[in-house]
Amino acid sequence: MFHINQNAIHCINSDCPRPYPQPWGNKFCHSCGAPVHLLDRYVPLQRLGSGGFAQIYTVWDQKTQTEKVLKVLMESSPKALELFAQEGTVLRSLRHPGVPRVDTDGYFSVEMLSATTLQSHLKPHQFHCLVMEKINGQTLEEIFQQYPQGCPQGWVLNWLVQAVEILQELHSCKIIHRDIKPSNLMLRTSQASSKKGGTNRDDQLVLIDFGGAKQYSSNLFGAKPSSTRLYSSGYSPPEQIVGGIIGPGADFYALGRTMIEMLTGKSLCDLENPATGELLWRNRVNINSQLADLLDDMTQEDVRSRPANAAIVQKRLVKISRVSPQQGVFSQIEQSFRQGFGQAKGILVQVEDSVGRALTTSAHAVGQTTLFILQAIFNVFLACLDTFWTMLLTGVGASVGTIGGFVLVSQTTIDEQMTKFISHQLSELILTNPAISGSELLLFAGAGLGTAWGLTLAGGFGQKRRFFVISFMGIISYGFGWLVLQFITPEQGDERLVGLILAAVSLLTIGLGLRSHHIVYAIISAFGTAVVFAVLLFLGFPTNIFDFLRSPNWNELWLPVTFFGFVGVFLSFWLGVSHYLIVPGLRLLGWR
Repeated sequence: MFHINQNAIHCINSDCPRPYPQPWGNKFCHSCGAPVHLLDRYVPLQRLGSGGFAQIYTVWDQKTQTEKVLKVLMESSPKALELFAQEGTVLRSLRHPGVPRVDTDGYFSVEMLSATTLQSHLKPHQFHCLVMEKINGQTLEEIFQQYPQGCPQGWVLNWLVQAVEILQELHSCKIIHRDIKPSNLMLRTSQASSKKGGTNRDDQLVLIDFGGAKQYSSNLFGAKPSSTRLYSSGYSPPEQIVGGIIGPGADFYALGRTMIEMLTGKSLCDLENPATGELLWRNRVNINSQLADLLDDMTQEDVRSRPANAAIVQKRLVKISRVSPQQGVFSQIEQSFRQGFGQAKGILVQVEDSVGRALTTSAHAVGQTTLFILQAIFNVFLACLDTFWTMLLTGVGASVGTIGGFVLVSQTTIDEQMTKFISHQLSELILTNPAISGSELLLFAGAGLGTAWGLTLAGGFGQKRRFFVISFMGIISYGFGWLVLQFITPEQGDERLVGLILAAVSLLTIGLGLRSHHIVYAIISAFGTAVVFAVLLFLGFPTNIFDFLRSPNWNELWLPVTFFGFVGVFLSFWLGVSHYLIVPGLRLLGWR
């Protein structure tokens, strides 16, 4: 006990006129006479603060020779006592490293003398106490303040895995926490972290503050709403806020929103759409698309759309953990770009904050106007960067896909088999256009697949990155564009290419997995790309792009590669215009 100050004893009696300091070794307070050796075991050392309706102290456990945390109930209402006793019961029943440990005798009451306001005599008063394990470390709320650009994905994924393990333990005991948020999640500092003086992503996550925890029924359909309405604004789900029936889905909702906040470095109020309450967060950070989909599912407004239990979440997390380290060449290039982009974004945010603070102190009105202009310039810069990155990857993907399609045409006999299939299935089309062959269709399929993969690898515009679906839609959409090309006579060269673009681009955009306004994206991207090419055709862009396939020649491949590459570039450009200008404008006008 050499590290304990011999005068650092604190009286826990709320009516004590001089609770601190008390001489070490005293069994009773020298000011009010209240016991300071609780159960002849726990010695209060100092007051840490208050939490909810309790005062919190550090205490020295003379039996185990360790520091612990003491919570003393200050409220006298029956409901406060019920919740406090409930917390003690829950923590005593759990044995998990992610939950503060409470011994079997950790919940007790101490009788002290309390002075009344109107009477001079003293009356006995019971103080209800709960002693639990002391967790040394930072809360996620404190870490959140240190990472304005958002925490690394690996950290957040690790915290999410640990938190779900804790929830599985709670939910298996039919207990829900009801108050998950960054301030109630701590990282137990390991010795390695202590030596480094920082946070280690491998530190044990601990869920604290079980004052709102409660038992729930497995049969939620026949259950009754909770009589105690307890919620934290921004983290609690709608059914909890209105006092409805809640189950494990309430904890998943709060945990998902907590992890989104940690990933983005932005508070939930900054991410929410004021009109709908939807979190607009996916374009703020580049993460594994499966992890983003899981967090979106956990934070659905409708509890029936959230994961039903922790086992389902764990199963999806296992798949995400397996996929994350295995990245292809494009993913590695993308990750390097995004990391640099994120660092630049963090620097710009810090510069923006510094400028904003300086201007506000000098002249509030001018400072706010300047800050607004800087934010607008910053957002425009991010939008341009995101759009340029998507244009680059899509153009490269379209070109590579076109070359791949030509390889199939020139090096295999698949085009001959495709021609026979078309002749059998589309005999009327053959009568209209006898020169039709499967070579063009293979070239279009390769270009569509490459364009779709380029768009999805870029990951911009808030899309769901569904590689299998978009691969299928890329082939189908460009295949349909080829079919449109066949129904227009060769003499109408300009109309053929414009019709091809309208059909292929609109279908591909609809299958891209954008969050909303799918028709708007499809119309703007298709007509915008078609108008650009109409101008190029008017200026002399050749229309006989695919004639060389009659006798495939590598020397003439550059023309279709250029054509499909430009289609991918302009498609990405108009998607960016739609995402950053047109769709926000429509939302502002009330079209959800």
